[in-house]
Amino acid sequence: MDAGEEVARLWAELPVRVDWAGVAVQCAWVWARVRGLVIVPAVRLLVFLSLAMTVMILLEKLFVCAVCLAVRAFRLKPERRYRWEPIAATAVGDEESGTGGATHPMVLVQIPMYNEREVYKLSIGAACALEWPSDRFVIQVLDDSTDSVVKDLVEMECQRWKNKGINIKYEVRGNRKGYKAGALKEGLKHDNVKDCKYIAMFDADFQPESDFLLRTIPFLVHNPLEICKF
Repeated sequence: MDAGEEVARLWAELPVRVDWAGVAVQCAWVWARVRGLVIVPAVRLLVFLSLAMTVMILLEKLFVCAVCLAVRAFRLKPERRYRWEPIAATAVGDEESGTGGATHPMVLVQIPMYNEREVYKLSIGAACALEWPSDRFVIQVLDDSTDSVVKDLVEMECQRWKNKGINIKYEVRGNRKGYKAGALKEGLKHDNVKDCKYIAMFDADFQPESDFLLRTIPFLVHNPLEICKF
């Protein structure tokens, strides 16, 4: 008797026989139970959540439409509540020299950076191009870069604008605690910001419009009590 016949004989003598038809029936029964107890309730829950979100979005749209109609019907205008007037130049200030006198509050502009090789020039240039008396705002470039090459580039860019008369400060620290938020907080500890009444924070990949301060600071100046309510 060869090996193949011996294996066949031993297999035939095994006391256990696999009933494949029974196994298929058992698997079908288990799948039906899982589908009924788990899958179907989960699908129903997802459908319910989808319907609920659809209703919420619909209610939001209806609310916005109602508000818009009310504004038009009652001729509501935000200008009646909030005062906005441009900050006028005074005799103390000299527009040609770029000084603003006491009418323009001191503003601190903060730009946190971290290895911003692609955008550092755009960000610093946009901040330095802000239309505001040059003696009434300070720009802080808070550099947490770990790349020494990027740090040198950012510092040189700050120095280039400083040579043009812009009050820009290049600040670094010994750690990255708190990341960019920590850098912003650390920047407020420097002596050159003690006279600043307002702060404008721009991320390194954001370039503000040149008239940003001219449009926003007057609103803050003329509505101090309203701002406190927020």
